[in-house]
Amino acid sequence: MKENQAGEPSGDVKMVNKRNIDNNLKPFHRMLLEIKEHPMSKFDDAQIKAMSQKLKVRVENGGETRQLMPEAFALVFEAVKRTLGITPFDVQLLAATAMAAGRIIELPTGEGKTLVAVFAAYLGALSGKGVHVLTFNDYLAKRDALWMKPVYEFLGLSVHYINESMNKKERKEAYNADITYLTAKEAGFDYLRSFLVYDTDAVVQRPFHLAIIDEADSILIDEARIPLVIAGDMPTQIKIEKRIFTVVSKLQNDSHFIMDEYANNVSLTESGVAFIEEQLGVGNLYEAQNFDTLTKVNVMLQAVFLLKKDIDYIVRNNEVLLIDEFTGRIMKDRQWPDGLQAAVEIKEGLVPKLQGTVMNRITLQNFLQFYPNLCGMTGTACPAAPEFNRFYNKAVTVIPSNKPCIRIDYPDVIFTHKEAKYLAVTQEIIKAHALGRPILVGTSSIEESEYLLDMLKPHIPDITVLNAKNDTEEAEIIANAGKLNAVTISTNMAGRGVDIRLGGKESAEYEKVCTLGGLYVIGTNRYESVRIDNQLRGRAGRQGDPGESRFFISLEDDLLLKYRISDCIPDKIRNLKQNEPLQNSAISRAVVHIQKVSEGQTFDAKITLSKYSCVAEDQR
Repeated sequence: MKENQAGEPSGDVKMVNKRNIDNNLKPFHRMLLEIKEHPMSKFDDAQIKAMSQKLKVRVENGGETRQLMPEAFALVFEAVKRTLGITPFDVQLLAATAMAAGRIIELPTGEGKTLVAVFAAYLGALSGKGVHVLTFNDYLAKRDALWMKPVYEFLGLSVHYINESMNKKERKEAYNADITYLTAKEAGFDYLRSFLVYDTDAVVQRPFHLAIIDEADSILIDEARIPLVIAGDMPTQIKIEKRIFTVVSKLQNDSHFIMDEYANNVSLTESGVAFIEEQLGVGNLYEAQNFDTLTKVNVMLQAVFLLKKDIDYIVRNNEVLLIDEFTGRIMKDRQWPDGLQAAVEIKEGLVPKLQGTVMNRITLQNFLQFYPNLCGMTGTACPAAPEFNRFYNKAVTVIPSNKPCIRIDYPDVIFTHKEAKYLAVTQEIIKAHALGRPILVGTSSIEESEYLLDMLKPHIPDITVLNAKNDTEEAEIIANAGKLNAVTISTNMAGRGVDIRLGGKESAEYEKVCTLGGLYVIGTNRYESVRIDNQLRGRAGRQGDPGESRFFISLEDDLLLKYRISDCIPDKIRNLKQNEPLQNSAISRAVVHIQKVSEGQTFDAKITLSKYSCVAEDQR
């Protein structure tokens, strides 16, 4: 049987609930015992550094990873203690061992995944071929590289980071380091740029070797379908006449156009086609000479009836900025393709901007498959296990927390309509804040976060709202969201990769916050994936801290309306309107069912897109 990098059989993964999840940690516990058989505390600094150099020589001479891992990890363990003053936990060593075996590991929030990556990165870098640690944003890439730099340098390895503002010379220097921290997006764009240079010296990257993915579900799953696009200097403009917007805006739902079951697509009816033909005076809309007009009409249909302001995009400084559906953040330098961006700009009364000619593109999913070795870590891997298996042939290994999680996750509080839900959320926040307890509120959109802010301001003047600030400022704020009296409203997952410490960044009031029950996480919507819900819950209860989470939802929430929850609930509730929460288990089951349907649809869409993209990638 083929062996993986850790020397364990690659076919021993257990199938749990038909998902590729491995709960068997025995092989990794055996490796943990071997690591502990190499105590390094008796050696001085010079001896530790000499041993690290000898390991590099052994790798160059063909030494096997399985044989080197115990000593290598023991060296990193000791280097971490001496340079950072931290003693790694056994669970961190287990996680690192599983990652070295090419797994995606699930390790709860606050368990020190940044440190786990150092063990796997050191082992992979001994070959001299370079290791890329791919993080969630530029801020985390710089923070983690500088934070862990003393460990790597103590062991004789070089480390660098890449941020978006760096030039070619700086990038090449960073890629030539033994370990490079950067975002997956930056690595992908540098790869695309390599196709546009005329001199091999202008290529900044070395051949790919090992990628360690931080927040693996976000990068490998959520961002995987989004193409990275390099645009040239030659500007192009999709010219959509304003009269097309004027005509399309007059169309009536169900009469002139229909949407599919879940409002993902929109199409003209015969009546709508006739109306367009009459208003534009173009004759048969489906004749060859009208193909361009038909295309523009369909694009405008999407812009007017599918895309919503302050949910899918915002308008700032006369510019349409896209919003990430998973994080609620603004997606910098991204635009919709094929005229959709211009259509939305016309809808918002703006002058469509010129776009560069597309020179090259690739999806993150296809790009990351160029790495011969790939592993990752996240706090919410299990729900995405089928996708890790299908698209990357990767198993998920579940690592237990160092201390038991004592966070209390309460059942959903369900209301008939949004007004009752927001009133209940406001009252709950005011009540918890009166005790001094820190509260993190996760909203689904910028619009919703601002609506809640307006409701709370008369009662709580000092509220922090996070909806697409710059990453550095946001990380600083979210790190202090656990302070006494702190109320933080955020678009979902704000500050991901940054721990919320009880009592604030310096934990000055830790004990007092603990006596109040820890961080209270409130969700104002269920999301299309239960994994996103779990990411929000996971902001509380780090490292055995107390904490609570609760979701407030209504039958009028977009997700429940989109998937027609009215078809799944009893008739007596369907048209009910009350301010008190509903007490009906059928509704809770329906919500769970809706999330499963949504996740299944997304999975199927990714499979279809993957099949189409394979054609282009085979040509590449």
